[in-house]
This record gives sequence, structure tokens and C-alpha cells, in this order.
Amino acid sequence: MESAKLHVKNLPISTKNSVEICKFIRNLELNKAKTILSNVVQKKQAVPYFRYRKDTPHKPGLAAARFPVNASQHILKSLESVEQNALKSGMSTNLIISHISASKGAVQWHYGRQRRRKNKATSIRIILNEIKETKKEKPKNNTKKVETKK
Repeated sequence: MESAKLHVKNLPISTKNSVEICKFIRNLELNKAKTILSNVVQKKQAVPYFRYRKDTPHKPGLAAARFPVNASQHILKSLESVEQNALKSGMSTNLIISHISASKGAVQWHYGRQRRRKNKATSIRIILNEIKETKKEKPKNNTKKVETKK
């Protein structure tokens, strides 16, 4: 089975937001995930938070949820990039996100006289696979019902 891979290092986005977004779109079809992320950018659909949800407000229809716009924009660009990688390698457009994960990137310090600050850095791995088209066979009902007399 062919797969398209992408590893983006040191994106300037929050690692915690990225982890929640990745969990939200994992194992979805690529087109559906892209529409979800574009809705998050437009603040039409919220991302549910499960792991990093301290002091997170409720949204209609969800428990703890937020609109991580900046992280969604960067992940959306990464998904479009890995889609182009898949098309160049000859894969079909019917793709599924089989693996997506976010982890901490390299620690970079922003200079300051009194105190320094860490810059945000997140690395993202994405693997896309083609969806297997399975043929659904109709179940054969060859069993005959036998009537019993009482």
C-alpha cells in the first residue's frame, strides 16, 4: 500500500492545541478534515478538548472546546502539502489520514535583558494512505424456513 508522508519541524504554534487538533482529525478522510479545519479557522466549528482542557469553556453541543485558529491554519497548509506529495507520487485523490501526531519542537529562546522567553515550536508528522475500496456482497439467504405443526 502506498503512502504519502510529511514531517514539518518547528512550526510556531502551540503544542497543546496541535495535539487536540490532531486527535480530532485522525482517521478521517482528507477532504472532510480540510473542511473541518477551514470551519475552525472561520470559527464555525469548535475543536473538542480532552487532554488539555483546564479552564476551557463549553461550546454548543460540546463539552470543553476552543477555536485554535493559528494552529488550524498551519495544519491545514501541511495537509495541502502532503496531498500534493500524494498526487505527485501517483496516488488517487481518495485519501485517509492514517497517522497524524504533534510533538514538541526544538527549544528556542527569545532574547531579553531581564528574562528570556521560549518560542513556541511544534513538529507535526502526517501519513496519508489510499482508501481501500471493498466490494460489499449481498448476503445470501438460502435458508428455508420450516414450519412446524403444533
